[in-house]
Amino acid sequence: MERRNHNEDAFSQGFEFNGGRLYESHGLYGKSGISEINPNDGNLIRWLPLGNEFFGEGLTIVGDYLFQLTWRNGIVNIIDIDSFEIVNVFSYEGEGWGLCFDGEFLYMSNGSNSLTVRDPSSFVIVKEILVRNNGNPVQAINELECVGDIIYANIWQTDTILKIDNESGNVLATIDASGLLTSDESTSADVLNGIAYNHDSETFLITGKLWPAMFEVTFEKSS
Repeated sequence: MERRNHNEDAFSQGFEFNGGRLYESHGLYGKSGISEINPNDGNLIRWLPLGNEFFGEGLTIVGDYLFQLTWRNGIVNIIDIDSFEIVNVFSYEGEGWGLCFDGEFLYMSNGSNSLTVRDPSSFVIVKEILVRNNGNPVQAINELECVGDIIYANIWQTDTILKIDNESGNVLATIDASGLLTSDESTSADVLNGIAYNHDSETFLITGKLWPAMFEVTFEKSS
């Protein structure tokens, strides 16, 4: 495990690697936006602010575009990675929490145990997946990261990351990510939220809302 600096003012809602670049979606009204940051030291490279009426949420990459959810605005922003400008928007019903892309479909969470599978060209729902752990519904699914046919998911208000089969919705493993911050850091930090997979190193960067650090880790099955 390696610890790296992270902007402790960033209310992290989405975390995504792309070709050695790291992108982060920031939440909170008046503070939302997308940053491109140096994955090695956390330094800011580019910043795209959202309007004060928007609350940024989950983030993923489809081709040359960033897709950023909003919490209760019902809008997903489509951002050109090169120009770092919003070039299109799609609409959806309900709340937006987490988002990831498996190379074919988008997977979106809304804080329940449901993941909607969506067409990336239109954001239209293709089907719904209900996430269960040993047959029991899993609530409060938050940030998502797609890796092959696996979805890694933060569970809101916990230090738990779930490994989910993207076809059945069954939980395959539970990952305990507690104890990363010091006790002093934990007093001012918010919840764990942010999973970015680095295909080159086959490791993950994880962080949280208002965390002063991000951590390069590999996952082991804990239960």
